[in-house]
Amino acid sequence: MGRVAVPDPRIIELEKIDKSAKLVPAQLEFVDIAGLVRGASKGEGLGNQFLANIREVDAIIHVLRCFDGTDVVHVEGSVDPVRDAATVETELMLADLESLEKRIIGVQKKAQAGDKESKAILSVMQPVLETLREGNPARTVKPSDPEAQKIFNQLYLLTGKPVLYVCNVDEESAATGNKYTEKVVQMAAEQGNSYVIISANIESEVAQLSDLSEQKEFLETLGLTETGLNRIIKAGYTLLGLETFFTSGPKEVHAWTMTKGTTAPEAAGIIHSDFEKGFIRAEVISYNDYITYKGESGARENGKLRQEGKSYIMHDGDVVHFLFNV
Repeated sequence: MGRVAVPDPRIIELEKIDKSAKLVPAQLEFVDIAGLVRGASKGEGLGNQFLANIREVDAIIHVLRCFDGTDVVHVEGSVDPVRDAATVETELMLADLESLEKRIIGVQKKAQAGDKESKAILSVMQPVLETLREGNPARTVKPSDPEAQKIFNQLYLLTGKPVLYVCNVDEESAATGNKYTEKVVQMAAEQGNSYVIISANIESEVAQLSDLSEQKEFLETLGLTETGLNRIIKAGYTLLGLETFFTSGPKEVHAWTMTKGTTAPEAAGIIHSDFEKGFIRAEVISYNDYITYKGESGARENGKLRQEGKSYIMHDGDVVHFLFNV
């Protein structure tokens, strides 16, 4: 497991204005799970252990081999990223199918006995089960109704999670892609999924350069503007529907992660549960106004500081001060 800082230049600009002593960027957590082999759903390799790991994450990144060479042996004996993605997806679908087929029996019995909750669960489970039997992942029938969506999430389906494809290429293909990435791009487009092209070799070399200017210069020689890791982080943030709000002052600038549609009290709760329980109101300044008017006092003087209540939906970049009563 590893935590990485979400690249966001806004935190630097806030630090300049408030002359903050400390910077705390938003974080994204990655869980590195070894590749699944054919038969993992039946316990092949370390299948069951890894399937349990995947069940706990919010999204799945498929790191697909998109380079030739004999130095790294492929378990299937040839390079085919679309096949590799399909192998993993099939194992996850089989695991979901087995899980639902076991659980639906008890739900059906309760539903037939008139249990309302079981009827609601069954109405979500049945179309998912049919979809899996047809060989399609659960995410393709994700419900739009909020209550049904809640039930769907509680099923903890492996193929119900959003997907990002990461094409691992050789150094020469990092900026342009290659014949293998073209196949992944087409697959992602057909599925409505996202992709990122990176070179693990380049990432390894960049990681050894501690100076940011050196990193930038090295990447530019390869025709790249930023690291693959940064692009993965940004894509992951978008994939999960995440946004950032800030608290800023002389002590620190802190970037906080929230999901789109978060209310002011819920955002306060991200900082501390007591803030949500005793929420009174939020003093909010948009990021652009905070920068334009050089901080809180300037924004306040120009009428850009807003008093928001419990129903306020937070926006990406909001700079906030929460008032609460314990």
